[in-house]
Amino acid sequence: MNAIVPLQTQSMTSLEISELVEKRHDNVKRTIENLADHQVITLPQNEETSFLNSIGRKQNTTVYVFTGEQGKRDSIIVVAQLCPEFTARLVDRWQELEAQVAKPIDPMQLLSDPNLLRSALLTYSEKVIELEQKVECMQPTVAAYDRIATADGSLCLTDAAKALQMRPKDFIGLLNQKQWIYKRTGASHYLGYQEKVQSGYLEHKVTEVTRGDGSTKMTEQVRVTPKGLTKLSKLLSSQNV
Repeated sequence: MNAIVPLQTQSMTSLEISELVEKRHDNVKRTIENLADHQVITLPQNEETSFLNSIGRKQNTTVYVFTGEQGKRDSIIVVAQLCPEFTARLVDRWQELEAQVAKPIDPMQLLSDPNLLRSALLTYSEKVIELEQKVECMQPTVAAYDRIATADGSLCLTDAAKALQMRPKDFIGLLNQKQWIYKRTGASHYLGYQEKVQSGYLEHKVTEVTRGDGSTKMTEQVRVTPKGLTKLSKLLSSQNV
């Protein structure tokens, strides 16, 4: 049976910090609150927990919980304020916690420990909820891409630029840079690279243009297809252009 890698985020409580720096827990909590009041750190969430006091009796208390990178940074500031010489000890403790998170859990150990199992289930449930929320947020965007990609017709370069909220000059420069379009020597109009035409991103349309003297001529114009517009939109999003 494969080992299970936990997804939990490492955390440390104000009670653990008080033990590390050998200070009273109420003093540690007061330091945390003062630093948060002065916006030096972010006030962490508090939770109820129990511990064994000096005479071995179970005692309930409220602790601040530092989690993740923000918690790591803030807890180091707290310790530096309380007792600078114990900062290295705190860093060591964080490294231990990170190593525990990265270490796979034996599935049999997980099943035999109700607390460990409950923690793992809660963590995985939170991850599933988080992913479901991301998918739900992405659905309108995905639907919009699908509608664009399956739409009929194509756009000239100027209209395609407007659709992507870019200046035509910048848009044409981008297409040149990405080798979507080019100009033949001595020509005034753009053509699409054959690869992009074959991929369905671009197409060429031949139109009849009337000159000032009344005569006509045939011109070839490169146009962006809905599929190409979708591809360019994704490209711009990934590059933050």
